[in-house]
Amino acid sequence: MAIVGLTGGIGSGKSTVVRMFGDLGVHWVDADDVAREVVEPGTPALKAIAEHFGTDILDAAGALDRAQLRTIVFEKPGEREWLEALLHPVIREELIRQLKPEHYSLPYVLLVTPLLFETDQHQLVDYALVVDVPVDVQIERTVARDANSREQVERIIAAQMSRDQRCGKADAIIDNNRPHVDVERQVHELHKKMLVDFA
Repeated sequence: MAIVGLTGGIGSGKSTVVRMFGDLGVHWVDADDVAREVVEPGTPALKAIAEHFGTDILDAAGALDRAQLRTIVFEKPGEREWLEALLHPVIREELIRQLKPEHYSLPYVLLVTPLLFETDQHQLVDYALVVDVPVDVQIERTVARDANSREQVERIIAAQMSRDQRCGKADAIIDNNRPHVDVERQVHELHKKMLVDFA
């Protein structure tokens, strides 16, 4: 079974595109979901984070206050490096477990991850799809969706791989700065191609 990495910068519309693949019967594992699972209350990773950053990064229920943690790590690059060194191996291990082929009927499964190329997750995939939009669209969509300022979104984008670099590493690109029906057409064409290529 082939593992297809689906990536894109923040606000590029990965969730919209992966739902289109889901409508075609394609299964996916979302690295953001896994990243949340590995820091749920009671996990070793959350315990280590609270010991390092202090209990201020926990909410009243003892869960991780992700917005608070995000603010800290994007203001202090050294703290982001510490957090990534802790979490990336744990996330990778859980991704491998969830991508096991016995669960799936089609010849490929999607690994949806914003950091496909920035981490060693690209080593897990056989083919890379990039969901692409211009940077100004990324900023507009993310500010509208999240409770983040424009400046914070710009910092997140700056911390990710550049748009040109990401597209340069892609096996295929989905242009998500088009009407919904056109994005669906791109997904359908890629799906048909991958069913043949990975059969």
